[in-house]
Amino acid sequence: MLIAIEGLDQSGKATQAERLRDQLREGGSRARLVSFPDYGTSIGEEIARALQGEREYGPEAMQLLYVANRYERKADLERWLAGGLTVVSDRYVASSIAYGEAQGLDPAWLADMQRYLPVPELTILLDIDPELAATRKASGRDRYERDLALLGRVRESYTRQAEQPDWACVNGDQGKDAVTAAIMAIVSARLSPA
Repeated sequence: MLIAIEGLDQSGKATQAERLRDQLREGGSRARLVSFPDYGTSIGEEIARALQGEREYGPEAMQLLYVANRYERKADLERWLAGGLTVVSDRYVASSIAYGEAQGLDPAWLADMQRYLPVPELTILLDIDPELAATRKASGRDRYERDLALLGRVRESYTRQAEQPDWACVNGDQGKDAVTAAIMAIVSARLSPA
């Protein structure tokens, strides 16, 4: 099973993805965590440079880099899923749709170019206000994290995407343990036989 954790920067995605992986393992599942962008690849390094302002790319080029970064890991994802692992992804295909759409790109194009990637069986949105995201990281914010208007549009895209049946929404304003409990309840319900 592939489970994607999505949301604005500072919504708790990394923390909750790690906790989910750990709780799945404690429950006897074989689970692995991936994170996108994967800054350990050549494309990931280029993304990091762009986010820090060392490179200047338009929205289309940035989203192509993000998507290419996921395709770099496609074979690994397929191998892990075929081997019976539950893969928890900190960001995945919905991020390109949300951030790209917020910058005026066509969401259908953003989804279409990712159609050959493994499809998540469950996407969990950690929903928070952009203003809260900004207060959770006061310094060292990248160019997206500094743009509250952009983050508001990203949130709107995520909220629209979350209307799909394979999505669940969790209030990310809660404490970490409450968010973890909500996520585990959602995942347990999905993993339980019908």
